[in-house]
Amino acid sequence: MHHYPDWLVLFLHWLAMPDASLGTLFVIAFISATLLPLGSEAALFAVIKLNPDLFWPAIAVATVGNTLGGGLNWFMGYGAHKAVDKARGSPTQVKALQWLSRFGPKACLLSWLPAIGDPLCAVAGWLKFPFWPCLAYMAIGKLARYVALTTALLWVFPGTFTP
Repeated sequence: MHHYPDWLVLFLHWLAMPDASLGTLFVIAFISATLLPLGSEAALFAVIKLNPDLFWPAIAVATVGNTLGGGLNWFMGYGAHKAVDKARGSPTQVKALQWLSRFGPKACLLSWLPAIGDPLCAVAGWLKFPFWPCLAYMAIGKLARYVALTTALLWVFPGTFTP
């Protein structure tokens, strides 16, 4: 039998509480939307498995946190003209900027994609796309990802959960 430190057991019990889990989920979702390498899907799934009645509140909290993190990326990109100017010029960079310019804020629907979604939000800010439409498209994309992924995980790992 494993003996875990009391502080760890208390911490895990605290995270399993609905109030603490949603706050923690928000922070994880926010940070994972920035350019830092962190994923929020596992935290969302854990919150829902531990608290099945929080399915929609957890989806909403993760979506809001992740969208606001995308908004932070937009602001970072808005203020990063010099850094992007240095990277500009390679054929891939030019094609990517042309593609983004053609789609405008709607390109932020793809903010949910791994590896390119977070930088995409920053480039949208650098290109000075309007903030609120970008944020709305980020929210739509991120909400769709969380609902689809969480539903798929619950289907693969069924339990006593019923949405």
